[in-house]
Amino acid sequence: MKNGVKMLDIAGRLGVSVVTVSNALAGREGVSSELRRKICETAEEMGYKPSNTKSSSRRSLLPKLGKNVGILTSERFSGTRGTFYWELTANISNKLSALNVYTIYECISAASEAAGNLPNMVTEEKVDGVIVIGQVTRTYTEAISRIKLPLIFVDFYDNRFSIDSVNSDSYHGGYMITDYLVSMGHRRIGFFGNVNATSSINDRFLGYIKCLMENGLEYHREWTLDDRDDFGRKLPKIDFPENMPTAFVCNCDETAFQVISALKSKGVRVPEDISVVGYDNYTVSSICIPTITTVEVDIEKMAEVAVGMMAKKLEDPEYSGGRQIISGRLIEKNSVLDIRDEHSTAAG
Repeated sequence: MKNGVKMLDIAGRLGVSVVTVSNALAGREGVSSELRRKICETAEEMGYKPSNTKSSSRRSLLPKLGKNVGILTSERFSGTRGTFYWELTANISNKLSALNVYTIYECISAASEAAGNLPNMVTEEKVDGVIVIGQVTRTYTEAISRIKLPLIFVDFYDNRFSIDSVNSDSYHGGYMITDYLVSMGHRRIGFFGNVNATSSINDRFLGYIKCLMENGLEYHREWTLDDRDDFGRKLPKIDFPENMPTAFVCNCDETAFQVISALKSKGVRVPEDISVVGYDNYTVSSICIPTITTVEVDIEKMAEVAVGMMAKKLEDPEYSGGRQIISGRLIEKNSVLDIRDEHSTAAG
């Protein structure tokens, strides 16, 4: 009993179980951000004081009001409304707000990124922690890794630095989407994406390669095509090889959309002539004609884990959440042709 108020009293007030109250107050998983906020606010309102064997002073159940967390994105990933990174940023910002943490957003220019210039929100001491969304260069990673603030990377990592990160399971996702094409009879499969542009693209490519190897399929170097330059800028024109595969795995839905458009301009039908798959499952995969078969990234879960990790870091700067991997799932749409019968006919 703490000051006459027990977890049972809080549970009774909100109509939830004591276990849920306990998990929320302890910062454990399994409780939504909104419910956690409501439980913590009710506990403080009722005068509940958590026990603390190391200190007799009262600890706040929520990060202090006025805490600021910076969200930093390279300008090459600062997408418009509805894009993957826009959705991810908005989701993280909303979840931080639910914990009474304010968000400051900053986009780092290509010149500042190349020079390793820290963001203004850090140099002007406006934030208590930083979440970097989307890939930055190794030079910039090295620069920002030296800040004395809680730091999390979202949707990328760098093995040279021990920085907490939250990522989709790109390696397994790349394997899964390629294996789907194999299951639909495709044996000549290419890959669209600059393999060294981001850690996510690299992992998706490696998953694609693993699937080819396990199925005894030949890898054709001429079928691995860049969709952007080494700085992440989209290429203005797609050059296809003369000898084409029957399917392309694209590193993201936006690239898949561009590939489908370029194929159509050449009189190539999708999926009747060539199948195309993407990755992320954001808006463009549904508005494309045909709609794009893809791997859905669980943005909600990525945001939840990133925000939970940051909340713990704000309370305990020594806390480390390590590298968190969030699984995705295959979403079947209309951009893949089943050609299994063709192989059966050829074998017969």
